[in-house]
Amino acid sequence: MAADVKPQLLSEVVAGLLPYVRRYARALTGDQTSGDRFAAATLEALLTDRSVFEQGMPHKVALFHAFHRIWSSVGEPVASGETGVARQAQARLARLTPHTREALLLSTIEDFSREEIALIMDRELSQVDHLLAIAAREMESDISGRILVIEDEAIIALDLETIISEMGHRVSGVAATRRDAVRLARREPPDLILSDIQLADGSSGIDAVNQILETAGDTPVVFITAFPERLLTGERPEPAFVITKPYSEEQIRSAVSQAMFFASTETLIA
Repeated sequence: MAADVKPQLLSEVVAGLLPYVRRYARALTGDQTSGDRFAAATLEALLTDRSVFEQGMPHKVALFHAFHRIWSSVGEPVASGETGVARQAQARLARLTPHTREALLLSTIEDFSREEIALIMDRELSQVDHLLAIAAREMESDISGRILVIEDEAIIALDLETIISEMGHRVSGVAATRRDAVRLARREPPDLILSDIQLADGSSGIDAVNQILETAGDTPVVFITAFPERLLTGERPEPAFVITKPYSEEQIRSAVSQAMFFASTETLIA
């Protein structure tokens, strides 16, 4: 259980956890700008009311609970007036069973336990289980397609291929370098790109993805990295879906399903 947080330490606690709230918010809305609005609103609320940190919850759970207070009060998952991909995300969100996406992301991407999700969402444990079951079914059954894997470690690449195939998607190619990734994407344009950051020859998965998207258009992207906090800084455009290594099969399945569903095309500028 978390102890009370002194005022002078609250900013340090929040700053350390903020990258994960921002990741969750972007994945939840399908758009970086909209996600950051919710994260900023959460910080503003904490300036006037820090009582959530005095309720005995672990700090990360408390911060996500504060976020959900804001999220639930707004009533719409994406702000009105969005265009392009964000508008598509808003339309698709409206078709989902309410609250299922939140439960799925909290479980698979943020790795909260069922008990922690119940605290964050202020729900009974049985309700969380029900939401998770519905979410997985709705996301995985919606869209399938060709996926390009950019990964330089053979064992990891094989594991990703297996997961992707079992989901009903087809691996269009596996690339270990930027050059190979661009070549494979030109040969057969993918419906989704699953990319590591550091590649075998010292090249960057970020550079590879950005080069591919110059001609591939609105292709959704999922990045995998051992250091997500280095990417989630708010100082440059960021991907909506970032998976932390070592990953779980559930994280891959969730991120791939949701990225395909929302066609999230935001990438990083290297």
